Amino acid sequence: MEDMASPPRFPSRVSVYEMAPRDGLQNENAQVATHSKVRLVEALVDAGITRIEVGSFVSPKWVPQMADADEVCRMIERRPGVTYAGLCPNARGLERAIAAKVDEIAVFVSASETHNLKNVNKTTAQTLKTFEPVIGPAVERGLRVRAYVSTMWGCPYEGEVDPKQGLKLAKHLLGEGCYQVSLGDTIGVGTPLQTQRILELFAAEVPIEQIALHLHDTRGTALANVLMGLQMGVTTFDASVAGLGGCPYAPGAAGNLATEDLVYTLHGMGIETGIDLQKLWQAGQVAEAIVGRELPGKVHRAGVRSLAR
Repeated sequence: MEDMASPPRFPSRVSVYEMAPRDGLQNENAQVATHSKVRLVEALVDAGITRIEVGSFVSPKWVPQMADADEVCRMIERRPGVTYAGLCPNARGLERAIAAKVDEIAVFVSASETHNLKNVNKTTAQTLKTFEPVIGPAVERGLRVRAYVSTMWGCPYEGEVDPKQGLKLAKHLLGEGCYQVSLGDTIGVGTPLQTQRILELFAAEVPIEQIALHLHDTRGTALANVLMGLQMGVTTFDASVAGLGGCPYAPGAAGNLATEDLVYTLHGMGIETGIDLQKLWQAGQVAEAIVGRELPGKVHRAGVRSLAR
């Protein structure tokens, strides 16, 4: 009898990092009211989300949708055990984040030079230099720092991106004090074999627990890439409720992986998340109501059914 291949081994628990209040809402054309943002954050936390990016401390000139991040942080009802995070591009952003009493900050850079220039008007080297008065001082103040390396699977301007460039950036950011690097498929072009190759490259030089995946579902491959990430040992995935959001500097990026789709799949595989899927679906209804348009998440649109029936 031929030997049967061993079934893939998956983690017993996965951490979901919720992006809707920041990465989701920043891509909306219309300004969402501050109290509506607070309502969304609290609905997500009610569902069991324990890691959530609530806003971005960037210049309102560049991202006007995030101009009220400070006020959102003041208005939300903080819950024990929940990490409230904010995106910080520079030292001024860090000052605002500290004043807003976030628990964690995040910095961001692109693996593609062209996308980085379009996104922040700096080269990747200049961007890393900007982080010097951010990462170290934040850690000294007791804040954890997360990093995003975007366009790892492809760039809307350059096409294919050498993953070694992303690895170089990730190693630098981890060396500066970031606890985790989230790799972004910013325009949703990734396929599972490509994901496997990227993660094999990273796992050879970076502990896999320091790697997260931030996947967009533009071409319907996000969950397939999640499955490959699980097989490779990744236990943190970024997602946005109801599939809200994209990237204003990445044409064609139709939206993030929907949190409900991710959680539905994980629960169906017996992987724990600590999230109540029905309440998460309700949070997706809140998201749709506050942006005033139909959102693309599959579970969001189809509804939740019992996996036992």
